Amino acid sequence: MNIHVSEIDRRPSREEAEAALALLRKWAGACADDEAAGLDHEALMLKGSGYPEFSRRYPADFTADAVYKAGLPDLQNGPASLIVGARAQIQHVGISNFRLPIRYHTRGGGEGLTLETSVTGTVSLEADKKGINMSRIMRSFYAHAERTFSFAVMEAALDDYKTDLGSFDARIQMRLSFPARVQALRSGLTGWQYYDLALELVETAGLRKRIVHLDYVYSSTCPCSLELSEHARATRGQLATPHSQRSVARISAELVGSQCLWFEDLIDIARAAVPTETQVMVKREDEQAFAELNAAHPIFVEDAARSFAAGLLTDPRVGDFRIIASHQESLHSHDAVSVLTEGPTFAAQSLDPRLFASLHKAG
Repeated sequence: MNIHVSEIDRRPSREEAEAALALLRKWAGACADDEAAGLDHEALMLKGSGYPEFSRRYPADFTADAVYKAGLPDLQNGPASLIVGARAQIQHVGISNFRLPIRYHTRGGGEGLTLETSVTGTVSLEADKKGINMSRIMRSFYAHAERTFSFAVMEAALDDYKTDLGSFDARIQMRLSFPARVQALRSGLTGWQYYDLALELVETAGLRKRIVHLDYVYSSTCPCSLELSEHARATRGQLATPHSQRSVARISAELVGSQCLWFEDLIDIARAAVPTETQVMVKREDEQAFAELNAAHPIFVEDAARSFAAGLLTDPRVGDFRIIASHQESLHSHDAVSVLTEGPTFAAQSLDPRLFASLHKAG
């Protein structure tokens, strides 16, 4: 038996397809609008002078010369007519979590430490300006990042991108995890404690402020629970333990004067105020010592805030400051919190709804 396949079912060859496409393009280019009205979208794209064929090969050998770059569109620097939404001033616009290695001086001297650093850089934007070129902020910072770090380098970077972007106010913030060796309470063991730190340089209306932020993690034993536990022991011979919990204080301090407040200095101020810092390396004698240390320094969250404040108030290198403390209760299903501010820099009527949640430390 012979089976015949109809010509219409046969798969066209490449040459036939190209010829058909060329014929369709020719017809679409010459047809009237009313003739093309019934065509589908793909066919309509062929109408006119012919559908352009774009290259799909990456041009690795292409060079963008000065003339070509000058002709590139720049929407962000376009006219005010392109502004979307209200013509309102924006206080901060820029980049966040731009990461690069930065070198830091340490109190002990030497070559310092190179640490991964997360940079936030923002500027103000006038109401009649469309936008800013975000990459200029990064380029400005890279121009100074190779130098050993200091607030002077931050100021140089801020000067650069304020000039580049033509803005009035600007801010640079750098977040890092700072390692420091700490010694166990009795065994003599040492280990690395990591401190979440941030440096901030803020310029508003021509006035610059230098600010350092520290998250200090400690144990807080409830004074009330301690008294109740001791009462149960003394009156009924009942063994009881007071509740204590991991706690965090975020200390923000404005730096004033010419003397340097080292990272280690701020950590020492916090540790002197509340000595029950969480431990890194412990043996049994260290664990016992930590229990004794907590019993010697029971502390409510308001006590913690005031203790940190007492240390900051006596240091001439510290101006305005803010202390946010969170005791993440083991007794309750909620946390105990407090906020203490000194001076106008950190005064605020409203708090970020997620502020206290940001103080939780996973360990």
